[in-house]
Amino acid sequence: MKLIDKARKNPDRIALISEKKKYTYQQLLQLSENVALRLLKEKSDLRESRIAFLTEPGINYTATQWGIWRAGGVAVPLCVLHPLPSLEYVIENSEASLLIVDDINYSKLSELAAKKKWTIFRSDEMLRETETKALPKIDESRRAMILYTSGTTSQPKGVVTTHGNINFQIETLVKAWQWQKEDHIVNVLPLHHVHGIINVMSSALWVGACCEFMPKFDAGKLWALFSEGNVNLFMAVPTIYFKLIAFWDKSTTEKQQKLSESLQHFRLMVSGSAALPVPVLEKWKEISGHTLLERYGMTEIGMAISNPYDKERRAGHIGQPLPDVQIRLYNENGLVKEEGESGEIQIKGPNVFKEYWKKPKATTEAFTKDGWFKSGDIALLNNGYYKILGRDSVDIIKSGGYKISALEIEDVLRKHPAVNDCAVVGIVSEEWGEVVSVCLVLRENESAETSEISNWLKGQLAAYKVPRQYIFRKELPRNVLGKVTKNKLKEWF
Repeated sequence: MKLIDKARKNPDRIALISEKKKYTYQQLLQLSENVALRLLKEKSDLRESRIAFLTEPGINYTATQWGIWRAGGVAVPLCVLHPLPSLEYVIENSEASLLIVDDINYSKLSELAAKKKWTIFRSDEMLRETETKALPKIDESRRAMILYTSGTTSQPKGVVTTHGNINFQIETLVKAWQWQKEDHIVNVLPLHHVHGIINVMSSALWVGACCEFMPKFDAGKLWALFSEGNVNLFMAVPTIYFKLIAFWDKSTTEKQQKLSESLQHFRLMVSGSAALPVPVLEKWKEISGHTLLERYGMTEIGMAISNPYDKERRAGHIGQPLPDVQIRLYNENGLVKEEGESGEIQIKGPNVFKEYWKKPKATTEAFTKDGWFKSGDIALLNNGYYKILGRDSVDIIKSGGYKISALEIEDVLRKHPAVNDCAVVGIVSEEWGEVVSVCLVLRENESAETSEISNWLKGQLAAYKVPRQYIFRKELPRNVLGKVTKNKLKEWF
């Protein structure tokens, strides 16, 4: 395994900081070997048995994941924020042979495990030393991990990636974002998702850098960590940047200056997993002096497109294809050849997943006949940079014969002085096909009439793009990554 081989080259460097305690690469290797040996017992190889694990972000998580891989198993990370029925679905769907759970979450699953007759172990016990023996050799073609999609339109699907897929996903980011062993990143992202696992933790460990965990996001504590001066790399979802900005806004002028100064030595800040509103990018640049690097990826492909590290990062755009990843746009007229014409993003490359677990029909339907993965996301090429228009089933509204980008309307609405946040959806209509509808979150102590907002929008958008339905709420429905769950929002209408 490449991650293990690379870790062996940096035995004395700090790999992880978990609950303020530092762990070297040698300690991580030993702890993950202990997990592997305990999983194997009398076996020589787990031979792709699925092992589900539920642990808070930290040393137990990484050692458990690596241990599963080193024993020849398939890692199935569970989300610590998911309710019991969601956890039960993933465990049963993946046909996990056993569970590894940390002390914090043990009571959450122990009763269900007894009822279902699942084998369950405490993660602390798995990390203890045991009798040593040779570990199996792991080929790159083997299945390595199953991550579950958000399931916004149906039951979540298990996305299977091989060791080769994971290695490529990491390596292309290391090249594109110029990872170095001197880097120190803080991980505030959920570890059942490619963003936290691949982009942050695994990329850091690939090069001998340090990954520090913050299991529960707290804007004040994160700013304090930035102020210590060790962290020089940060990746998050737009919601987190929004909360960091809100904390900065509420600080005194003197404190604001100190907070801004704490970001001057950073070399890279990345935003992803949801569309980055241009006002957030601009405000963060004002605060930090950094232009956030926006990129594009999904569970099935890791990352595929990114704004460049050392060239122009264009606001409102996701960038250009990553090294050795092929991208094309395709619509009802065939291959898109002209800039400015929209089409579905399709991807081909070693980063693309192997299959949906136990869903051969869904796997076949996810690819074109000539082997391109169909993302479902609609984009156009604008002067060499890709720009997302939305997801075909959610963000592209078909109203009165027009195809309308919900994201375009949202970007404009966020510039209204009374609007704090918003989300636009299409609601089924016999007359129009779909009606453009918006949920608005207003700024504190602000009010607005829908007629005033509509008139304001007509000065900036074509009339057919102006919402016909409005609702006001204190917050938008979001998943654990901060992405707005638009199918839930549609129910509100």
